[in-house]
Amino acid sequence: MPRSGEAGPSPVTADDLDQAVRLAVGILREAPPLAWDGKAGSLEWTCWETVEHLSDDLFSYAAQLGPRTPPLEGVVSFAWESRRPGGPANAIHTDRTAGPAGLLQVLEASGALLVAMVRTTPSRVRAHHVFGVSDPEGFAAMGIVETLVHTHDLAEGLGLAWTPPADLCSRVLDRLFPDAPKTTDPWTTLLWATGRAELPGHPRLTTWRWYGAPRS
Repeated sequence: MPRSGEAGPSPVTADDLDQAVRLAVGILREAPPLAWDGKAGSLEWTCWETVEHLSDDLFSYAAQLGPRTPPLEGVVSFAWESRRPGGPANAIHTDRTAGPAGLLQVLEASGALLVAMVRTTPSRVRAHHVFGVSDPEGFAAMGIVETLVHTHDLAEGLGLAWTPPADLCSRVLDRLFPDAPKTTDPWTTLLWATGRAELPGHPRLTTWRWYGAPRS
């Protein structure tokens, strides 16, 4: 079902993903240079690790769509590893000597890879995700959710203000969270749907998932 006031569900596009990554990189460039080793909001990762994790998400989604025959039952066989106990297990890591500018360049580049794959991959293509096989639009929506909510985590840890566009939040809610409330503020609803916020009239979620199955 569309959200309140919409005639029907709008597709999630590569342009939407590009906008999400661009806005995230823009706000993160405002972070104090010495704040990156602090915790990212409610996560157990540092802000630096969280950006690496987000970069890794975007890269891995692009990689899933990359093979001529994408995998339907598992991930492309990159070696994911954590740099410390409890840290995120990534294939993507940033050279610490490059500093925050290098970290955000890695995020921007990883986002661009997924944007390019979503633009060029036929809509009929399907690929594995742990929450179910999805299509290019689904991977775009997943990349946007990862970007928006992890930038929320980072903004909390870095002392930044972050409120993404409501229409962008609405499109990914329609695509990935079909059971989410339709009449509430889209950004607050997305944070609620990912276990990060209270939503009046609805119990706070302690577990959550999205549904990336193709629309048809």
